[in-house]
Formats: sequence, structure tokens, C-alpha cells
Amino acid sequence: MPTLSPRARLLAATLVLVALVAVLLVLLWPRNLANDGPLGVPGALPEAPDDAEVLLAVGDTGSCDGTADDAVADLASQLPGPIALLGDLAYPDGTADEFRDCFGGAWGELRDRLRPAPGNHEYNTAAAAPYFDWFGSVAGEPGQGWYSYDLGAWHVVALNSNCGDVGCEAGGAQAAWLAADLAEHAPTPDRCLLAYWHHPRYSSGRHGSSAAVAGLWEPLVAAGVDVVLNGHDHSYERIAADGARAFVVGTGGRSLYDFDDPPLPATESRHAGSHGLLWLALSEGSYRWEYLPLGETTYTDAGQGDCDGT
Repeated sequence: MPTLSPRARLLAATLVLVALVAVLLVLLWPRNLANDGPLGVPGALPEAPDDAEVLLAVGDTGSCDGTADDAVADLASQLPGPIALLGDLAYPDGTADEFRDCFGGAWGELRDRLRPAPGNHEYNTAAAAPYFDWFGSVAGEPGQGWYSYDLGAWHVVALNSNCGDVGCEAGGAQAAWLAADLAEHAPTPDRCLLAYWHHPRYSSGRHGSSAAVAGLWEPLVAAGVDVVLNGHDHSYERIAADGARAFVVGTGGRSLYDFDDPPLPATESRHAGSHGLLWLALSEGSYRWEYLPLGETTYTDAGQGDCDGT
């Protein structure tokens, strides 16, 4: 066998080294979240119809104890649309440092897209002051935390379900504001209504259903609300109740809760095995939804509905 020249040996060694580097890059390069994998979504990311506005929803997010909140925020960054944050955003106490480091570290780059509702952990600090400071005017008036906005053909209402701090009862300030807002933006067959807050009126998760928020739920149902979004329970659940479709999406990064109790009679689907977020495509008179879980799971939940216009 002929002996290679020093130049040929150097060329061969260089080619081997290049091949090894290429293999390492394939193995170590961060995987796109749209692909399967430990931080991946099992399947392609959804695409909205041309006439739809996208809204993302998730709660129970910012924690310095792990990286799941970073993965959920990374997923949100790959999708369009505003993001409805369903409370408990900076664990454990909603302090200024926790909003800066634990929440802002994951979600800060998406700040212009965030539309928050406060959770009970925000009120572990007096009057949830760091929450209102971090979000500014987008979170509503300090000390209140309720507001509304339009998204295409949909009217969206964000409420504060910390009833012991701000009041949820009929005749209170929040209920009066809600009544006036609903009177101005009543649903029609073409204009739909979506609302969100932290504590779910109905849930089969660890915390369960909250009777305290009946003062928010009942006027929305009477007005013909189509979709309601909540957090608080660290799980995902879809519920049909009182003519509305409700989603519990407390899967934003905090430790997940197993279901200790059987599903409610109104439960349509539920899942406690992965973090993730809810994707909504809001069209005139209808909507589509899909839960996007992270990690190794075969769970899926997707569908569509019409607005009843009542």
C-alpha cells in the first residue's frame, strides 16, 4: 500500500475532524420547539385561518426554581398574537425581584404582547404593587386590575379574581365596571365574547371550583360569553358549563398537579402530564383551539366552536 505524503495525511486528518464537528453540531444544536423532543411540541405548530386573530393563553408561569417557564415562553415566541396571562406570574410572592428575575427572565422579551390578569401569588406582596409596576397601564388601574380590549371580531375582558382584595360581588366596583363594559360590547352572531381571570369557576383540579367568582361568571354567562380562560390549577382542562366553554391552563412552568378527584360532569377533556399553552384562533362568529403541550406526551386537544350570539 502506498505511503501517504505528509500533505495528504494532513488533508485526511482535517476531513475527519470536520466530519466529527458536523456530527457534534447535529447532536448538540438546540432543537426547534416545533419538533418532537424533551422541549418539543409533538407535531407541527398550528396555523390560523386568514380571517382569524390568534390569542395565546397560559397561567402559573414565572419561577426561578426551574426552566419549564422558559420553554413555554420560547414556544410562545414562535407563535403570533397577544398572550393572555392567567395569573400567578412571579413565584412565590410576586415581589419586585421575582418579577424582574423569575418572570422577566423568561417573558421579558415578549413584554409588548402580554395581557395579564393577577393571581393570588401576586397578592402575597401588599396590593400586588410589583405586578402593577411591572406591567404598567396594560394591567388596568393599580388596585383594580380589570380592563378590556378588542381582538378582531372578539371583545376580550380581563378580570381580577382576588375577591378578598378587590371584591367580586354584585354591586361592587368590579361588577359595576363589568356590567357597563358588557352593555357597550354585547355579543352578537358576528361579535363574540371572551373573558379571563385566575381562579376558575369550574375545575376538577387540586384547587377545584371557586364559588367566590360567581359574581364574575354569572353576568358573563347572562351576556352570552363564548370562551372563558383561567389558571390556578396547575393542569389543563376543558369544560362546557352554562353555555360557555371554559379552559383551565395553569401549565406555564410551575410544578404540575395530578388530578385527585374524578372529572366534573361538564369536563370535556383534561391533562396533567405536561407544561404548555393554549392556542386560540378567533374568527368572526367562530373559534378554533389547540392545546400545545411540551415534552414527551401523546395527549392532544383541539377543536372548534361557534359563538351563539345570545
